[in-house]
Amino acid sequence: MGILDKIKNLIGADEYQIQFASILEKSIAEQSAISNNFFTISLSQISTYTEIVKPWNDSQKASFILFLCRVKKEHQNTWRSSLDLSYKKSMMASEYLKVFFRSKMELSDDQLVSIYRAFKENRSKNGYPGMFEWPLSGLFKQIESNHQDKAIPPTIIDLLESIINLENEKNSYHYKDHIKLVERIKAFLHNSENHNSEVKPTYFIGKDAFTNFANQIIGNQQDQEKIVWYKLMALAQRATGSKPSKRYLDESKHLIDELGHDKFKKITHHWFNYIITLKESVQTHTHRYNGQEYNYHTSEFLDSINSDSIKGFVWMSSWFYDSKTIHTISKLAERSFKKIPGKGPAAVAVGNACLFALFSSKGLDGIAQLSKLKIKIKQNSTLTLIEKYIDEAAKKLALSSSEIEDIAVDDFKLTDYKLHQNFEEYTATLELTGIGKSTLRWVKKDNTEQKSVPKMVKDKFSDKLKKLKAKQKLIDETTSVQKERFDRMLRSNRKMTIEYFVEKYVNHGLISFIINKVIFSFSNDSESQSAIYVNKQWVRLDKKILYTENYTFVTLWHPVNSTTDEVKEWRKFLMDSQIQQPFKQAYREIYLLTEAEVNTRTYSNRMASHILKQHQYVTLAKGRNWKAKLIGAWDGGDQDTAQLYLPEFNLKVEYWIHALNVDNEYNETGIWNYVTTDQVRFVNAETNQLLELINVPPIAFSEAMRDVDLFVGVASVGNDPTWSDSGGLTTYRDYWQSYSFGNLSEIAKNRKEILTELIPRLKIAPVTSIDDKFVVVKGRLRTYKIHIGSTNILMEPNNQYLCIVADRSKTNKTEHLFLPFDGDNGLSVIISKAILLADDDKITDTTITSQINRR
Repeated sequence: MGILDKIKNLIGADEYQIQFASILEKSIAEQSAISNNFFTISLSQISTYTEIVKPWNDSQKASFILFLCRVKKEHQNTWRSSLDLSYKKSMMASEYLKVFFRSKMELSDDQLVSIYRAFKENRSKNGYPGMFEWPLSGLFKQIESNHQDKAIPPTIIDLLESIINLENEKNSYHYKDHIKLVERIKAFLHNSENHNSEVKPTYFIGKDAFTNFANQIIGNQQDQEKIVWYKLMALAQRATGSKPSKRYLDESKHLIDELGHDKFKKITHHWFNYIITLKESVQTHTHRYNGQEYNYHTSEFLDSINSDSIKGFVWMSSWFYDSKTIHTISKLAERSFKKIPGKGPAAVAVGNACLFALFSSKGLDGIAQLSKLKIKIKQNSTLTLIEKYIDEAAKKLALSSSEIEDIAVDDFKLTDYKLHQNFEEYTATLELTGIGKSTLRWVKKDNTEQKSVPKMVKDKFSDKLKKLKAKQKLIDETTSVQKERFDRMLRSNRKMTIEYFVEKYVNHGLISFIINKVIFSFSNDSESQSAIYVNKQWVRLDKKILYTENYTFVTLWHPVNSTTDEVKEWRKFLMDSQIQQPFKQAYREIYLLTEAEVNTRTYSNRMASHILKQHQYVTLAKGRNWKAKLIGAWDGGDQDTAQLYLPEFNLKVEYWIHALNVDNEYNETGIWNYVTTDQVRFVNAETNQLLELINVPPIAFSEAMRDVDLFVGVASVGNDPTWSDSGGLTTYRDYWQSYSFGNLSEIAKNRKEILTELIPRLKIAPVTSIDDKFVVVKGRLRTYKIHIGSTNILMEPNNQYLCIVADRSKTNKTEHLFLPFDGDNGLSVIISKAILLADDDKITDTTITSQINRR
């Protein structure tokens, strides 16, 4: 006789129904008095539960559970809104079930079987068959508690095997929870059957390519080592939350010690490197709606169940701080946060685990990698987490975040920008030649040089050679990252003591290369003097040597703090000396407050009313450390406020963005293709008070406006030579025309100044000149006007538009041309177009000649 029949015999079916129905109705009435929100219910606030239901014995609770199963069945999917009584009954029943199965109950095997049978019999035909509707995990906990160290009866074994065999769709919302529950049940059954004497074989269980790769490696281990890997796998599968507990890490260390550190690292590095090079798979799906078929694509990188296990192994790797482990985890983090179109970061859980491991590792190598990732990664939440870890590490050492990033930079034992390594009769010399660039030369004992790697070295020192090339790649990457860090330093006006500056910058093997050809300001009580670092000497504008010991403080020189004459002199100094700076400094665009901005007081409209390609704009904004997001055709998706935090000035900069909802211009995921721009504002980061622009520090104002000008200057549809011809937005053709050939922005004005200096030095100088907003080129067939801002072209005599799309695959015509800084693609495009059009009679590309010959 089942439990329900026994209850009916004791109190009668009607009385049974009335009692439990009354409990449910009273609970609903109490919740309604508190709030009409039945999605979030707290039974601890409902007296019917605390005073009547909670004191029940476990048999009464079991009876009520069976009643609740019927209620959920009767009222599931019968409501039209959250105000319907059916909805409230279903949600209240669900909450009671959650609370019951979160607590410990002493239930008999018959009661457990009856409850599971009620789950199965009353589940929705359209619903998820297990985790979503019913607390199977809680039911299993009751079984686990009842049968700890006891034989499991056949009825319970049948129940557990039934859960294991439930259908489970991989893409369903609770897929991962169900798979984890199944693994727990299998482990429980295995341990019971073997009386805990054997370790259950445990492997990766996700449905992806990585599973086959990794499991084969585990399967190939020797028997004793394989047992330890089973234990490690079981521990990895228990990885939950954002950080591991001390107990979790200690347990992992015990197992790693048992296996051997080198064996653990060898295999986990093998797994991590596989993931680093893994490409996501793309599946095409067909959806039918209203008689039409729609195709859409989904991408998968790692099965989510595997991501959790890999997260566990990354946590375990935080015990190690050798260079190979640190750099492997850093690369894994970078791959994990790489965005998959239409989905987001590839594997956030793995990436966050990598950030924790880098933060937790001993020494400063991990912090150096976090500093690098701060430059490379674009996700707002990830950047916040990285900055938090760097700040925590700095506080432990009583340093500022900038200082810990300084001392974390590896010098790679470089001397005079070189690294020497012996290979018997050969010496390899690695030499820095530029930002992100270096050479590797081979010199024999007789001082003769060999460009290619000697055969003897390849044959005899292959591993050593591999490590040297890996170090070269890392050095190139580090110089690129540090260049970006120094460029961002121009936002901060950071002041350092001379002693600190000399020790951490000038005497540092790698940073000294970055600051080469960079201008700094030196000051003492009586004067301030600027100088540039050239050939390991500080040279002033008057070409005299500056001696740092005569000064107390040093800052990175910013043109906004200098006179117009001094800026011009430094620019002339660079041109005359043919010095190319690693980033824009002397030629940096300066943005000063205009009269219009003084009048508007708290906001600037200088960068308003532009049409930007949204994806390109957001990518640019994140690349400059702004917090910006894509907006789309959903509730609240019509606007965004991009933000830049400037901690040195205690400021937040805001740039208002609005959706351009015209002609259904959004992509297949609902993201708007275009946005329009609005005001720029400055806000006190602590009080959230709006600042008057006249009170904003000049560096903060200039750097923020420079970024926003960059977003417009690159992402504006006016920069796209094909936008108008390829359709664009008919309503906004006038904007494209006015931007493409309109007034110059500060970036374009700066570009014009450089072109004025450069053009007379070019071969095309006799046929090239600058006229207002244009570079004018007199070709043999026609005369061309290249707009200095958009780089778009008009042809005389009728101002006919000429569309030339830059071909990235062709040789860069400006590659050997001196430019005073690196990084202005628009400048290179203008010069390349000018060189091409000067010899327009030699152009063979028919897409260009057909336009030139059209009159």
